[in-house]
Amino acid sequence: MKKDLSTVAILGGGNIGLAIANGLYNSGLFSASKITITRRHVDQLTAYREKGFLVTADNIAAVKNSEVIILAVQPQKLNDLLSEIKSKLIPGKHILISVVSGAWIKAIKEQVGKNIPVIRAMPNTAIAIQESITCLASDTKKEQSLEIAEKIFNSVGKTIIIEEEMMIPATALGACGIAFFMRAIRAASQGGIEIGFHSEEALFIAAQTAKGAATLLLDKKNHPEAEVDKVTTPRGCTISGLNQMEHNGFSSALIKGIVTSAEKAAVLYKIDK
Repeated sequence: MKKDLSTVAILGGGNIGLAIANGLYNSGLFSASKITITRRHVDQLTAYREKGFLVTADNIAAVKNSEVIILAVQPQKLNDLLSEIKSKLIPGKHILISVVSGAWIKAIKEQVGKNIPVIRAMPNTAIAIQESITCLASDTKKEQSLEIAEKIFNSVGKTIIIEEEMMIPATALGACGIAFFMRAIRAASQGGIEIGFHSEEALFIAAQTAKGAATLLLDKKNHPEAEVDKVTTPRGCTISGLNQMEHNGFSSALIKGIVTSAEKAAVLYKIDK
């Protein structure tokens, strides 16, 4: 398989599929004319067609005209999609990248029935602004298709290669995690409103503060508690607020939420028998 990337088809123009399309386009790795997006109701993709993306309801045509195929449908629709496109997949030309929760590489390969490389990827919706964390997994340690996937997803954020058995936890922590942190920021902004800020001001302060906290950890590579210690003083207001949150189960609730999401993700996809 050649390393040069030229065309990509995103089969499933839902939220994550469109986020990927936006990210790849905004990164400059692919021009809009080299990205095909499929969706049953193509009228919902008018804005993308106007930007120059190729839009179609025909998955087979999308596969024929592309080299990198990103599977971005809901888990319950994956089996039908694979049955539809497998006859058009060509070894040496195509690479499949699946962002479908719970679908193992072995199961996908068995349904395709050909020597087509399959990579599992779990990005999050921040891919649209090139700030995703994308977990990647392959069934071989060194594979050119994995390098291709890394190149694609490094253009829209950061990547980490993990064992495939960790893809379900990656779904909960990295993909579902976007919603968890959004809710935390929303709660912080509501607290800001209660203590006197207008809603727009409170949300801006909360979001920028969250961005700063994350950047501190990523840049300094410190443990979160090391940074917490820098802003907590004896009898201070920060430690008082933190302790009140912990008394009400803040950390416990977040941990339970992540664990519950992982349990749910593990049963989303079922292999046809």
